[in-house]
Amino acid sequence: MSETLTKQNKMGVLPISKLIITMSLPIMLSMLVQALYNIVDSIFVAKVSDTALTAVSLAFPIQNLMIAIGTGTGVGINALLSRSLGEKNYDTANRAAHNGLLLAVFSAVLFLIFGLFFPGLFFRAQSDNPTVIEYGTDYLRICTVFSLGVFGQIATERLLQATGKTIYTMFIQGTGAVINIILDYCLIFGKFGLPEMGVSGAAAATVIGQSVACCMGIFFNLKVNHELTFSLKAMRPHLPTIGKIYAVGIPSILLASLSSVMTFCMNTMLRAFGEVAINVFGVYFKLQSFVFMPVFGLNNGVVPIIAFNFGAGNTPRIMKAIKLAMVYAVSLMVIGFSVFQLAPQALLRMFDADAQMLAIGVPALRLISISFLFAGLCIISISSMQALGHGVTSLIISATRQLVFLIPLAFLFSRTGNVDRIWLAFPCAEVITVVLCIFFLRRIYTHQLVHLRPAGDAAEPTTIPETAGSPDVSAEVS
Repeated sequence: MSETLTKQNKMGVLPISKLIITMSLPIMLSMLVQALYNIVDSIFVAKVSDTALTAVSLAFPIQNLMIAIGTGTGVGINALLSRSLGEKNYDTANRAAHNGLLLAVFSAVLFLIFGLFFPGLFFRAQSDNPTVIEYGTDYLRICTVFSLGVFGQIATERLLQATGKTIYTMFIQGTGAVINIILDYCLIFGKFGLPEMGVSGAAAATVIGQSVACCMGIFFNLKVNHELTFSLKAMRPHLPTIGKIYAVGIPSILLASLSSVMTFCMNTMLRAFGEVAINVFGVYFKLQSFVFMPVFGLNNGVVPIIAFNFGAGNTPRIMKAIKLAMVYAVSLMVIGFSVFQLAPQALLRMFDADAQMLAIGVPALRLISISFLFAGLCIISISSMQALGHGVTSLIISATRQLVFLIPLAFLFSRTGNVDRIWLAFPCAEVITVVLCIFFLRRIYTHQLVHLRPAGDAAEPTTIPETAGSPDVSAEVS
C-alpha cells in the first residue's frame, strides 16, 4: 500500500469540525436506531406482564457485560489499527484486524458456555419469584448461546470505523435494529404466522438482528475496506498483537463492565423496595440509552481521529478534536436532561406505567438526569485517555465513580428507607468524576502531548508508547 494513500487519509487532513461530523454522524444515527429498538423491546415485553419486564431488567448486567467485552476489545482494535495506519505500519494494522476477528469468536465461545450452564444461578441470586427466574433464564440463555452475532457485529464495525468508513456502520446497525424491532412484535405476540414466544421471542429477535448485522459487517469489510487485506491464512493468533489490543482493551472492558456491577448491585438494593422499583431502574436504563447512544456514537467517531493523529504526532489536531467533541457531547446531554425533566410521565407511560410506577419513576428520572449535565464531558475525557494510551487512568476514574462513590452512596441513601434518595447518588458521583477527568487530562497534556513530534521527524522521536494503554501506573497517579 502506497504512502500517498495514507497521506490522503481524511483523519489526517480534513478540518476537525467536518471530520468529527462525517465520522460520527452515521454512527450516531445508527446508535439512535439501536437505542430505539432497546426501548421498543422493553415496551413490548411490558405488555406481556410486569413480571416479564422484571426478568428482562434483571438480565441487563449480563447483556451489558457482553457489550462491554465486545466494545472494549473493539476499542483496543480501533486504537492499534488507527495508530498503525497513522504510522504507516500496514503489517501491524492487518494483524490487528485479523486478531480482532479471532477475539470476537473467542468471546462468543465464553458466553456460549455461560449460557448453557449458568443463567438460572444468575437469576436465583437476584429474585425469589419463580416466574421471573423462568422468564429470565429462557431469555438470557438465548442471548448468550447465540452471541457470536453481537461480537462479530462489533468487531467488523470497528474495522470500518478505524479506516474512516463509518457510513457503513450506519447501514449495519440500522438494518440489525429494524429487523430486531419487526421480529420483536412478530415473535413476542405470534404475528404473521410466527410462533408466540413471549419473552423468549424478544431474545430470539435480538440475536437474529445481530447475526444479520454481523454478516453485513463481514461483507462491507471485504467489499470496501481496501486499506486492510483480509485472508483466511492470516486468521491465526499473534500473541504480541493480542497483547497490544488488550493493553487498551482490557481497561476498556473493565471500565464498561463496571456498569454491569453497578446495575447488579443497584438491583440488589432496590429489591428491598419491591419489583416496581427494579422495573423503574430497568426502564430508566432503556430510556437513558436514547440519550447516551448518540454521545457514544460521537465518541466512537472521535476515538480513531485522536488515535490516528496521536500516531502522526499532531497535537493541535488531537486537542481540537477533544474540545469540539466535548462541546457536542455536552449539548446532546443538555437536550436529554431537558426531556427527562419536562416529560417524565410521558416517558414512563410508554411502558404501561401504573400509579405506583409513576410515583417512584417520576422523581427517579428527574433526579438521575441531573447527572447528564456532567456525563458528556466525562465520556469524551475517558475515551480520549484510552485513545492516547492511558487505559489505566480511564479505568481508575470510572472505578472511582461507580465503585468508590456511586454504589456506596446509593447504599447509604437506601438505608434511609426512602427510595427517592437512592437516585441522588448518580449526580453526586458524576460531579466527582468531572473533577478527576479535568485533573488527569491536564497531566496528560503537559507531560505527553506537548512533547509530541510529527511521525518521521528525525529531530525527536514521538512519545507514542510501544503498547498503548500500558504506561507506568505510578507515573500516572503520582
